[in-house]
Amino acid sequence: MGINMSKKQTLAGRRIAITRAREQASELAEKLTALGAEPVELPLIKISREISKQNLADTMLELGNYDWMIFTSVNGVRYFFAQFFELFEDIRALGLIRFAVVGDATAQAIEDLHLRVECQPKSGNGDALAEALIETGSLDSAKVLVITGNLNRDTVVTKLEEARAIVDQLQVYKTEQNDLTDDASAADFRKHGADAVLFGSSSAVQSYATQNEALKLSSGAKAPLIGSIGPLTSQTVVESGMPLAFEAKKPSLDSLVTALVKKLG
Repeated sequence: MGINMSKKQTLAGRRIAITRAREQASELAEKLTALGAEPVELPLIKISREISKQNLADTMLELGNYDWMIFTSVNGVRYFFAQFFELFEDIRALGLIRFAVVGDATAQAIEDLHLRVECQPKSGNGDALAEALIETGSLDSAKVLVITGNLNRDTVVTKLEEARAIVDQLQVYKTEQNDLTDDASAADFRKHGADAVLFGSSSAVQSYATQNEALKLSSGAKAPLIGSIGPLTSQTVVESGMPLAFEAKKPSLDSLVTALVKKLG
């Protein structure tokens, strides 16, 4: 469905900094452009595949025996299934596994594969997902596979194991800080600033906070308001000593853009 014409230019003339990895920034940039904004890409992080061959082999041998598979990000879905389809031609190799996810975008990535999400908490964090899974009453002695990146917290695994689940983890990607010292978009940001900067992850916040020289605003540049996609990211913003201006009601890009529009009026 197209954008309501009455809302089409609600961000006209606004400069909005995007901090997603470069290869994942286009969707948010398109949403902002459709509202009249000028996206400024600040790819503070980079994401790439990283899978231990031994861990992958061990996991694939057990694949048909898992009761639940957990994804906490779109990146986990993307990199896991890229590897899966290199090894298997038929989705039925997954067996009767059930899927649990964090966030609408992650759920959509699973559904795009014609798979059904059976557990998704309203709150977009791993702790809420663990609690939602526990509430299903299906974890006692259940085998659970958690798909992770290198920065995932262990609290999900801990909570599931406390509920007597048997939990394996498979790291399929890594997130790293991206040095923006010589980046053209960062130079533009230093010179002009922005009306807002949007954070979709704690790792992007941490990268922003540690790259003071690469992102230090020039005299006269506009200091941006800071927006976050959810509570964990917001917590990292505050812990980094930055003022949080707004937060998405749901962990999704649409909700983040809605919060931005509301804040900028």
